[in-house]
Amino acid sequence: MAFVITSPCQTEKAAECVEVCPVDCIEEGKDQFYIDPDVCINCGACVSACPVAAIVEDFDLMPGEEKYLKEAEEFFKS
Repeated sequence: MAFVITSPCQTEKAAECVEVCPVDCIEEGKDQFYIDPDVCINCGACVSACPVAAIVEDFDLMPGEEKYLKEAEEFFKS
């Protein structure tokens, strides 16, 4: 399990999540931040820090939001 950053981040990109992540698994992409699902320890620190509630657990993704997990996986493959 891991956390996933969804669409509200695309307009905000505040980066508070990066500052609180204990394992440095969040990186900035072109349009938003991404969480590396292979490194995330599911601690939830980023969820509390996000000012726009853009971060959810992967199993709580709403229909249509699964693309954000796939985008994160692709981001960290390159």
